[in-house]
Amino acid sequence: MNQAVQNLQQSFLETNEGLKEFLQNFLLYGIAFVENVPPTKEDTEILAERISLIRETIYGRMWHFTSDFSRGDTAYTKLALDRHTDTTYFQEPCGIQVLHCLRHEGTGGRTLLVDGFYAAEQVLQRAPDDFRLLSRVPLKHEYIENVGGCHNHMIGVGPVLNVYPWNNELYLIRYNNYDRAVINTVPYDIVHRWYTAHRALTTELRRPENELWVKLKPGKALFVDNWRVLHGRESFTGYRQLCGCYLTRDDILNTARFLGLKA
Repeated sequence: MNQAVQNLQQSFLETNEGLKEFLQNFLLYGIAFVENVPPTKEDTEILAERISLIRETIYGRMWHFTSDFSRGDTAYTKLALDRHTDTTYFQEPCGIQVLHCLRHEGTGGRTLLVDGFYAAEQVLQRAPDDFRLLSRVPLKHEYIENVGGCHNHMIGVGPVLNVYPWNNELYLIRYNNYDRAVINTVPYDIVHRWYTAHRALTTELRRPENELWVKLKPGKALFVDNWRVLHGRESFTGYRQLCGCYLTRDDILNTARFLGLKA
């Protein structure tokens, strides 16, 4: 994934050719960076809307957060976050995530990116039975929040690896050990095998050669395919302010096809 990093200027806001180049890279690698974005929530929103429709969720339309514990989510802390995909507790997890660091006065806080599709492909090649188990056994993820004025209880159920039934092609990875609920959807007689399969996938996701670490800075926005690429972060010190949003996957693919790309 290190070779996949390509920083695009914000010129695609004005031209379809620039937008096509952005989408081509994003579809190929599952991530894309955009440089020279004014470090404000408003400008980040304009950028996001150029790509797709913004999906409003329980976190609002645009997030604007620091480590102030204002929500019942570990993202609102200074703690390190292990690799994961977001909103696994939605029945349909959000498709695209946008992140933009507006300000950081301190150390640490690098962002971790891991290609989940590549890791899953390694499991398929080395242990096809493990891949098959992870793609067939549903798992429940849950988010319970009762902080301030936020009262939510979300549940999403689905396998870790989601594949099309007619060709076994992987289209969505749902991996989040923070939000994984009590494992009561896995049949008793295969629980041990399921854990073995999950460990095999985790081993691939944790290989150092599969990791990309980047430092998000003001002016550099990151787009992540949340159905494919896992993200995390190292712990940090000082004041750190980010903004971002989720985008609808159908609409970004719609735009890509309209511009002549295969999606």
